[in-house]
Amino acid sequence: MEPIRILIADDDPGMLLMMRKLIARAEDYQLVGEAQSGEELLALYEKFTPEVVLMDVEMPGMSGIDCARVIQDKDPKAVLVFATAHEQYMKSAFEVYAFDYLVKPFPVERALNTLRLIRERLRESAAAQAVTTRPRPREAPSRLMLKSRDGLSFVDIEDILLVQREERQTVIYTVNDGRYVTSEGLSELEERLPANMFFRTHKSYIVNIDQIESVTPYGRWTYIVRLCGTKRDALITHERFDELQKLFS
Repeated sequence: MEPIRILIADDDPGMLLMMRKLIARAEDYQLVGEAQSGEELLALYEKFTPEVVLMDVEMPGMSGIDCARVIQDKDPKAVLVFATAHEQYMKSAFEVYAFDYLVKPFPVERALNTLRLIRERLRESAAAQAVTTRPRPREAPSRLMLKSRDGLSFVDIEDILLVQREERQTVIYTVNDGRYVTSEGLSELEERLPANMFFRTHKSYIVNIDQIESVTPYGRWTYIVRLCGTKRDALITHERFDELQKLFS
């Protein structure tokens, strides 16, 4: 299995050295780049698209929180870990769905444990995506019209499995590996989809409730939603997870 690509960022060279040694001790990780500012971090992220980013909050230029917002819009499944000397940014960090928040000086074993948990979650997700379930037949589905740069597309609503933000655009995944890109925002589509069939699990995801296979822990405040009939899955926040449970109770 390919190693997990990780990018690190901190304006303190000593801290970068410590992060580098930490990753060298962690199993199945490959360091792809080091940044000392927010702008450099985003440039390296665009170049390498790593699965994991370990970063400081206070850096020259853009802060780690600002960088996290940009990364989240590009790939909501990117795993973000903050390492900072300041506890006051914790709330903001988890608002951008950070996997963990390490307060300097943190024990090495604490950080290694976080990397181990991330590895386990990513490997579990990869294994789950290798298995698909045949979708059940649909009867007389209604249609959804989608606008894109290439014109119009029409999708059977009941065939929609997942709607997500991806590479700063909205993508719809359907049964039988269908994929549609639209210029509409996620909130616009949410208003057009039946509320009794679709659930907004996260700022970047809408899922078909009937196609949820399982929900399992992911980060400190998030879970992974497995969907039937697709290799795709979605994130769900702790608050939305509680709401989802109420729908089925």
